[in-house]
Amino acid sequence: MNALTIEKKLIHTLRVASAMCFIGHGAFGIITKKIWLNYFAVFGIGPALGNHLMPWLGTVDILIGLSLLFYPTRAFLLWLVIWGTVTALLRPLSGEPFIEAIERAGNYGAPLVLLLLFGMGGKTLKGWFAAIDPDLSVDEKTLAKATAVLRVVVFLLLAGHGWLNLIEKKGLMDQYTSLGFSNPVQVAHIVGIFELLAAATVLIRPLRPVLIALLVWKMGTELFYPHWEVFEWIERGGSYGSILALFLILPRASSRSQKVSLAT
Repeated sequence: MNALTIEKKLIHTLRVASAMCFIGHGAFGIITKKIWLNYFAVFGIGPALGNHLMPWLGTVDILIGLSLLFYPTRAFLLWLVIWGTVTALLRPLSGEPFIEAIERAGNYGAPLVLLLLFGMGGKTLKGWFAAIDPDLSVDEKTLAKATAVLRVVVFLLLAGHGWLNLIEKKGLMDQYTSLGFSNPVQVAHIVGIFELLAAATVLIRPLRPVLIALLVWKMGTELFYPHWEVFEWIERGGSYGSILALFLILPRASSRSQKVSLAT
C-alpha cells in the first residue's frame, strides 16, 4: 500500500466520520431531544425558546456535516472543532459528570485531525472557504502530528466510556438491563476495566489488530441505546472514524520509526 493511498483513505475516513457525527447530532435537534433543554439552560434559555431553536440548530449541523462530503472547507472544519468541543462541555456545565465531555473526544477530535491534515489555508478568507482537494498529499511532519493526536483522541474516547461504566451511568445501566443482564452493575464494571486497559494500550503502543477489535467493539456496543438507536449510532461516527484512521495511519508511523532507526 503506497503513501498516497493511505492518505486518501485517512482523509476520506475522517470526512465521513465527522459528517456522521454532525448529521446524527443535527437529527436530535430536528426531533427536539429533550435533554438539549438542559444545555440551553446553561445560557439562560428557557424550554419554549429552546424547543423553537432546536430544529434550526439541528438543520445547521446537518448541512455543515453534509458539506464535508460535497464541499469540504477549512472554515467549516474549524467550526466543527469548536462546536463539537462546546457541545461536549455543555454536558458537565449542565450538571453531568465531566467525563461526558472526555468520552465525546471523537466529536471534536475527528475534524481536528482533518484540519491538521488539510492545513490552515493561509491568512485570507478565500483560503478558509475555498473547497479543499481531498486527494492532496500530506508531508511526513503533518502525518506525525496527526498520528499523535489520533492516539490521544482514541485514548480519551475509550477511557471516557470506560469511566462512565465504572461510575455506573444510568444510561449504560439501562442498556445492559435491556439486553437481559441480571447484574448490570457487574457488567458495567467489567466493561469499564476492559475499556480503560484498551485505552492505555492505544496511548502506550497502538497495535493494528487491537484497533480493529476495538473498532468492532465500539461500533457494536453503540447499537444498544434504548431510544433513537440509529441516530445515536450515527452520531458516534467520530469515534469509529478516529479508531479506523489510527489503524490506517500506523503503517506510515512504523515506516518513519524504521527510517529513524536506520539513520541512527
